[in-house]
Parts: sequence; structure tokens; C-alpha cells
Amino acid sequence: MTTPALPTTEALRERALTSLRRVGVTPTEGSDLHARTPITGEDLFGLAAATEAETEEALEAARTAFLTWRATPAPRRGELVRRLGELLRDHKSDLADLITIEAGKIRSEALGEVQEMIDICDFAVGLSRQLYGRTIASERPGHRLAETWHPLGVVGVISAFNFPAAVWSWNTAVALACGDTVIWKPSELTPLISLACDRLLARAAEDTGAPRDVHRLLLGDRAIGERLVDDPRVALVSATGSTRMGREVGPRVAARFGRTLLELGGNNAAVVAPSADLDLAVQGIVFAAAGTAGQRCTTLRRLIVHRDIADTLVDRLTAAYRKLPIGDPFDEGTLVGPLISTGSLDTMRDALDRAQAEGGTLLVGGERRLADRAPRAGYVEPAIVRVDAQTPVVREETFAPVLYVLTYDTLEEAVALHNDVPQGLSSSIFTRDQQEAEYFLSAEGSDCGIANVNIGTSGAEIGGAFGGEKETGGGRESGSDAWRAYMRPATNTINYSSRLALAQNVSFL
Repeated sequence: MTTPALPTTEALRERALTSLRRVGVTPTEGSDLHARTPITGEDLFGLAAATEAETEEALEAARTAFLTWRATPAPRRGELVRRLGELLRDHKSDLADLITIEAGKIRSEALGEVQEMIDICDFAVGLSRQLYGRTIASERPGHRLAETWHPLGVVGVISAFNFPAAVWSWNTAVALACGDTVIWKPSELTPLISLACDRLLARAAEDTGAPRDVHRLLLGDRAIGERLVDDPRVALVSATGSTRMGREVGPRVAARFGRTLLELGGNNAAVVAPSADLDLAVQGIVFAAAGTAGQRCTTLRRLIVHRDIADTLVDRLTAAYRKLPIGDPFDEGTLVGPLISTGSLDTMRDALDRAQAEGGTLLVGGERRLADRAPRAGYVEPAIVRVDAQTPVVREETFAPVLYVLTYDTLEEAVALHNDVPQGLSSSIFTRDQQEAEYFLSAEGSDCGIANVNIGTSGAEIGGAFGGEKETGGGRESGSDAWRAYMRPATNTINYSSRLALAQNVSFL
């Protein structure tokens, strides 16, 4: 099969600049950090990072803006988010171009990420009229109790490269509707889409009369993230990244009694039962394991298959993997784009070597592709490894397209294997047996924050809360009642009688 030619770095640079100009961004060029494309593995141009003084100014401006924004009626705050959603719709193609150029996502996945941003704006607009508390029965006559929710403060968002815009929007749309202000420190690998999103939100603020400082962008290195982690003006730090990062962020924020919302590592698994529809399972498994070149936090990394169907399923999966089109993510026929860097390629190769040293058998994939055309890029064939046990490398998250296949005999054994890893983000089971499905979803089943039936582990909708347990961090973003993380509850006691009754019948005067 002939692989289409890759675009040149210069062509990608011009495409990126065109999209930025249409959004209204003129990048401030500098030498502090570099916009880079994994499509060729080369730099596009240099950019200026935020200085220490600019970081301090942003923190103070966000804190000052909060004092006004928190008093703005929530439905009016929703108007800002509504306008942002409209601008995202208007610039969907430009934003998707920037995501593909910087993160290497295939076109349909990049467009899907922008649609996810639009969807969360729609959700947050509705939320702005539904920040409900509750009324609670009081034990005292002539009294009532109420629970109310109030804006929290400045929210620091630290995001990763793999969903460079969607995760920002999950936090920002909801936080703004809740009355918070936001400071965003994006991944150093994806500054261009960050500039575009910030500019569209600034336009939305201009159009609706909202304070510009409800949102500030800080481009730069780890030091800026550390400033958000340590500064007491930041009420909530929402950080997406590795478990290692979370181990540093969590205690530091806790030391100053701040709040955290952590979205960390995932080592996601799917159980395939004997009754499964294998046609459905193959489709779901291949997308979940190879989509986004294995660089989703919800990527399928472990496949736990009943022994009776394991050989049949593995044969079908290896055949599908051999046909996966790998190459230019802008090409409509491509399904697997590049890894974010050749460093990720080295990490994948190391994991494959370790898996084989620990007794695993590499069935397909693992070979580098297009090295002659893009020696600085990380194109690779997604890999499947057959293993007999959950060895140390299998229990770790490798952020690359490596799928480990294990077998089981009883569903209880499968669930035990499934849960026997430190991470707890996403999970699924393929079965046509209702009892098996319900067991997997029960308290005795999957220990993950996301549990699916007859779909893969990736591809969450914004209506449900997103997040996981154990070393995944315990945070929840996006839908359901995840908004409560961005607000503070207050319990109110209202005495509408003419006498003071103390709780628990206490008599004092």
C-alpha cells in the first residue's frame, strides 16, 4: 500500500498561521518556546513565554475580576459561555487544523475535539440556570435549613497535549458559568491552539460585556504550573497529566489548603466474554487501542479475553492492525497519525522490549514507519502483545499504542485481573449476557470511574462526569454534577420564629 506524501514543515507553518489569523491571533514570536508539529517532527516557529511579572499580573487580575464576576447573575455568566460556543462553531475547521498540526490527530478526531468544546458550552449555558441547592428539614420549630452554592475563586487549569482544547473547555465553560475566573497553563507542546482558544474567549467577553480578565492564558514551562500550584490566590488547581505529576501537585496544593481536581494516568481494560458480538468487539477494540495513536488517557491498554474465544479474536485483531493506514493525519484515509515525539516512540519500544523479556509475545506492530520521509517524527505501527500474566510492564501505563492481551476462565477472574492495577479510569465489557454486564457495572465489578458495556474504553460524552479512581486521581470534570468542584457549599439556618431554639434541645440561658 502506497503511503501519501507528508506535507512539508513550511506548508504546515503557513496553514497554522492562516488558521490563527482567521481566529484573530498574531503570535508574538520569541525564543522561549517553540510551536512544533509531530507530523514532521520539526519546529514551526518560536514564541514568547509569559514572564514572571506577567504571571503575577495575571494572578492578581484574575483575583480582582473574580470579585465582580461572582456577583454577576449566573444566567448572565452563561451568556459569555453561549457566545464562546458560537465562536467555536464559526471557527471549527481552523481550530481542528491547529489541533492536527500540533497534536497529530487525524482530521475526524480533531473535528470531534472541537465539537466536544461546543457541546460543553451548550451544557454550561444550561447549567447557568441550574446551580441548584436544596432545602433540608430542621429539627427545630420555626426553622429551616438550606444548602446554597457559591463561586469558589480563581481556577488554575493545567492541561496536557493529547486533548489540548477539549479539557480546557471542560474546565473553563463550567467554571465561568459557576462564577469563577480561570488561568490556563497549557502544554508547552500545544501553544497555538491555546492562543486561538484564548482569543475566541476574549472576543466572547468583548461581545457580552464580561470582564476580559475572567480568563488569562500563560504560555511557558513547568515554572508557571508550579506558580499556580503554590499560589494561595488559586482556589482550585485542575491538572491533567501523569500520575507522577499528580503526586507532586496534590500534596503541594493541600499544604496550603487549596483544592485539586486531578485527571491522571489510565491503564484501561476491556473484558470480552464468550457471548460477545465479535464484529462489534473488533471495531470497538481497534478504535480504543489504536485511535489517537494510543495517546488518550482512556486508550485501551489491556484486553482480557475468555480463553475459548481468545485465538479467534486475536487473529481478527492482528488482521485489522495490519491494515491500519498510518501517515499524514490530514489525509482522509489515515487512521493512525504520529506519536507526539520520537521520545514517545522510544518509550513504546522500551515497553515492548520489557514485555517480551517478561514472557510476552509480540504478535503485530511496533515497527517504525516513514522514518525516511520524517526522521524527526514518531510514526509507528500499533502493537499487540500476548501475555500470560499481568507483569510489571503490563501494570504500567505506556502512552503509546500497545495492547496487551490476557485470557481468563471465569468472570470473577476477569474482574480481578481488570482491577489489579494501580489506575482506575475507564473500563468496558463486551457481552450479550445481561447478568455479566450487570455484574461488571456493580460494586463488585469494575473499580473505575467509567464503566461501559459493548463499547470501548474511549470516547466519553460530556453529559456524564469524566474521571477515575485510585492513581487516576479521583477528580471529575465535564457533565453530571462535576460543577460542584468549582463551587463552595454553604449550609444556612433560617429562624423565622420569634424564639431562639438551640439544636439538640440545648438549654443555655
